[in-house]
Amino acid sequence: MPSSLSGQKVLVFGLAKSGVAALRLLLAQGAQVTALDARDEAALGDVARELKSQGVKLVTGATPPGLLEEQELVVVSPGVPLALPELQAARKEGVRIWGEIELAWRALSHVPLIGITGTNGKSTTTALAGELFKKGGGRTFVGGNLGLPLAEAALKPNGWDTLVVELSSFQLEGIHQLRAKGAVILNLTPDHLDRYPSHEAYGEAKARIFLNQGPGDFAVVNAEDAHVVRLGNHANVPVYGFSLTGKVEPGGPKLTGLAVARQGGFRLDFLGEDYTLTNRALRGAHNAQNAMAAALLARLGGVPREAVQAGLDSYPGLPHRLESVRVLDGVEWVNDSKATNVDSVLVALRAFPGNLLLIAGGKGKGAPYQPMVDESRGKVKAVLTIGQDAEKIAAAYQGQAPVHPCGTLESAVRRARELAKSGDTVLLSPACASYDQFKNFEDRGDTFKRFVQAL
Repeated sequence: MPSSLSGQKVLVFGLAKSGVAALRLLLAQGAQVTALDARDEAALGDVARELKSQGVKLVTGATPPGLLEEQELVVVSPGVPLALPELQAARKEGVRIWGEIELAWRALSHVPLIGITGTNGKSTTTALAGELFKKGGGRTFVGGNLGLPLAEAALKPNGWDTLVVELSSFQLEGIHQLRAKGAVILNLTPDHLDRYPSHEAYGEAKARIFLNQGPGDFAVVNAEDAHVVRLGNHANVPVYGFSLTGKVEPGGPKLTGLAVARQGGFRLDFLGEDYTLTNRALRGAHNAQNAMAAALLARLGGVPREAVQAGLDSYPGLPHRLESVRVLDGVEWVNDSKATNVDSVLVALRAFPGNLLLIAGGKGKGAPYQPMVDESRGKVKAVLTIGQDAEKIAAAYQGQAPVHPCGTLESAVRRARELAKSGDTVLLSPACASYDQFKNFEDRGDTFKRFVQAL
């Protein structure tokens, strides 16, 4: 796979998943590659051994003076801030600085790219949009910030009809020519303020998704999010919106069309098309927004109407995000282990009408639990506490709902089995990190599923 980078001196900065994928792509393109990571070789483990076996020069620890300035190109992993002094110094010396996503796109620029960004819901919308495009019959890559890095797709540049790519603000900072045929900003709430000087700067990074769009391309915005609507002014292509209420915030571009939620589904007004949402994996208002965004991307991207509805019906959902595990004796068991903070639990609670038994607890993050208690009123029949913050959660629910101290997840599942009646839902939505009892939220969710399946 020779390219314009063949024989060039290229350094990859950061050896997490995206950086390693970028390295493999560069080696396939014939570049002279150096790898740089702050971790030592022992911490890098198998990655260090693989790179050395392929002739990559590996540099660990602090960046040696002058190393970056010697390169013709530096490819930066998303976790490495572009504001680092050594990167700024290299740029002043004329060294090109790309993100991994830019490197990959240049090998894939002949394939239409559907880009998805926002603070929340990116992964679900990306996975769902991928499902819709696949139902349309094309060879669809789904990845980016979710799952496989885009550089993995670039190793098979002729293997795809569509690229459906989740793009974080960090990744969007590193693009220059990347062009999205379809681009959506789902929402914008304060986040990553350790990396950005302001909420506005964070939004400007998100708006880079519209940067290189041109004739034949389109943009999608959340019409009810005032910040996102204003960011839509960056787009120089037709802009479409989605709204739960039909309301459109002022201050943005004139919308070419709107998706509006209706009882049991939504309508694309500019096409006169109605879609139903009966899939358990897409319950809740937040998922109605995700579904409208994905449907807009798919229909405007050429997917037939029937394929879009089929994809909405068949989408299996992402693990650990309101994942329906099983229904046993009329009781549904739901794994929402990804809910590691209070705000995520609020989203989960709003997705159900009531009759909930809530399993919560773990390593707390210091946020008050009162908003969770307020949202639970009239919905939560019992709270089963686990982990390090069990007593704090119990104190918050004192007098609001029966609390059952369980300590461990296994004990909570057994107790929920005793308490739950037909028509109830047992919801694992912890509001806490998992590290007091599990390796990560995936481990916690997988353990929950194993216990539930064993009932």
